[in-house]
Amino acid sequence: MTRTTPLVLVVDDDPAIRQTLARELALAGYDTLTAADGIEGSHLFEERRPDLVITDLAMPRADGLAVIAAVRRVDATPVVVLSVRGEEEDKVHALDLGADDYVTKPFSPRELLARIRAVLRRARASVDPFDRDETLRAYRFAGWELNVKLHRLQSPTGERVCISRTEFSLLCAFLSRPSQILTRDQLLDFSRLHSTEVYDRAIDVQVMRLRRKMEGDPSRPRLIRTERSVGYFLDAAVQALR
Repeated sequence: MTRTTPLVLVVDDDPAIRQTLARELALAGYDTLTAADGIEGSHLFEERRPDLVITDLAMPRADGLAVIAAVRRVDATPVVVLSVRGEEEDKVHALDLGADDYVTKPFSPRELLARIRAVLRRARASVDPFDRDETLRAYRFAGWELNVKLHRLQSPTGERVCISRTEFSLLCAFLSRPSQILTRDQLLDFSRLHSTEVYDRAIDVQVMRLRRKMEGDPSRPRLIRTERSVGYFLDAAVQALR
């Protein structure tokens, strides 16, 4: 079923924050669902499949990291973390698990709404600069397979590897141009990264995350290689499956 209004799931154990976000999102034209902890949030996500998830990190029963993991087991639905824990380690951990953005409490509702709009735009844009060929089903390379229809990455051992929507877009950029050196500016354009990224060197961070998930030794990458002072390239034969 196609929605005319985006549905946002808010997961936070603070009822005041849930109420505030539900009100602000409604005023901005979004439909909302709310959950008080990670277990309830994960169940609501599976039942309703919202267009975006906002989750706190520290919650009873199951935390925000569990929510991110539950979402990434299913698909690349955008996830925005909203947390009082602003340390770099917490941000890196959440982003490595597949969060698309990270906002620290206390927050400005206006800024949060701007970030939500940016993440949703990025999600819509990433559905397809590389998949204009409607017959393309997947890419197969070095034993890996990326299903472009389902946004699913499978390892050579058959295991599902969770990747964020931005990581998916970046990997598509490499797979659609195997052995071609791509500059950071090209990759920023191809992967549709926006200024809401936590770090200035957004592409370097995204490449690092992909390497951690795909390379046996990320410090000595064999798949996503660096061309010093220029950019990156995928060093593998790629088969397009239809």
